[in-house]
Amino acid sequence: MDVKEYVRLSNLDFSGWDFSCLLNSGRMQEEMLSWSYGSSVLPYMQRSNSMLDMGTGGGELLSTLQPFPKKIAATEQYKPNVQIAKQRLEPLGVKVKEIQGDHNLPFASSSFDLVINRHESYNVNEVKRILTNNGTFITQQVGGADCADLNKLFGVPVNGEYLNWNLSNAVKDLKNAGLSVTFCKEEFPEQRFYDVGAILYYLKAIPWQIINFDPIDYMDELNMIDQRIQSTGYIEVRQHRFIISANK
Repeated sequence: MDVKEYVRLSNLDFSGWDFSCLLNSGRMQEEMLSWSYGSSVLPYMQRSNSMLDMGTGGGELLSTLQPFPKKIAATEQYKPNVQIAKQRLEPLGVKVKEIQGDHNLPFASSSFDLVINRHESYNVNEVKRILTNNGTFITQQVGGADCADLNKLFGVPVNGEYLNWNLSNAVKDLKNAGLSVTFCKEEFPEQRFYDVGAILYYLKAIPWQIINFDPIDYMDELNMIDQRIQSTGYIEVRQHRFIISANK
């Protein structure tokens, strides 16, 4: 398939938050982290009576973490995913709330024994407010250096809003809010793309990586990337991930 056809296909309707179509088909490959987010949260779920999943996406991951605590809710800010999450999660007993930001969550204080968050923004004070006493917050975050090599390939700067988002600053924020950090780790795994279409899909799914990205504006860069893939077999970039567990 040539670059123009990949670009045409990238303009088709897109919804959800699931990269399994790339990973399962071998079009994209991610180096494994030394930890498992799912395995990290499951023991806490088993001993919690109430739980919130912040930024559930389309509910793809949460739906695999059953059985759930007695009371469970999820939030989602990205509008295209809200209905998908409701269709997937509400039949399982999960109350899905669409939110506009992190600073005023629609839950009473001390609502949840466990708050989990995978690759979603959060407000430290709001997390603390909705946690019960001795409640736990577990988050896996995408750091500010994530896939910066993609930006370099397209000749655009890294999104400055997230440049300083890393483990050190996140831990500092949690401690300043009065939470006790019990575990944290940061890694930079490799990620490979095996065709231009996989890169376009990825950039459409995460529009903050390259703001206002339109493939038509980057045809020269896309052709160069395609030539590199034809020559070496893939494009490799470095991800940025960190995980934190903290108690109130």
